[in-house]
Amino acid sequence: MKKPSFFPVIIGTGFGSGFSPFAPGTAGALLAVLIWFGISFIVSEICLIWLTVALILFFTVMGVWATNRLEPFWGEDPSRVVVDEMVGVWIALLAAPSGNVWYALGAFALFRLFDIFKPLGIRRMESFPGGIGVMMDDILAGIYSFVVLIGVRWLIS
Repeated sequence: MKKPSFFPVIIGTGFGSGFSPFAPGTAGALLAVLIWFGISFIVSEICLIWLTVALILFFTVMGVWATNRLEPFWGEDPSRVVVDEMVGVWIALLAAPSGNVWYALGAFALFRLFDIFKPLGIRRMESFPGGIGVMMDDILAGIYSFVVLIGVRWLIS
């Protein structure tokens, strides 16, 4: 049996985090938070926002591409594909102040709750075909998490 190409596997599995034997989606989202958190200490806040937007755009496009190449080997919406969770949590992190561990954890927790329970039309996004459907539910979960986190920041300030 033929194996999928290396590059789609690396992108789709979130640099291998999707191979976690326990909760691969959580592992992918956690890796994305750690990447964002590490970057937050070496660039300015405005640069962090732009880098996060760049990560979201790049990995959304690459995630659709990689998923479309992996589904023939691994089946529809394979659990090993976690690039969608990475993109979703990066969207939520756009609402987090640079280097703030509590907001980063809040973005992570909110995103995972929306991603797991899929309320407010999130589940409907999975009906899109191929990589678009895989990515869209997590993008919407990320947007909802962003809105809640911005609301929290506004209430606290």
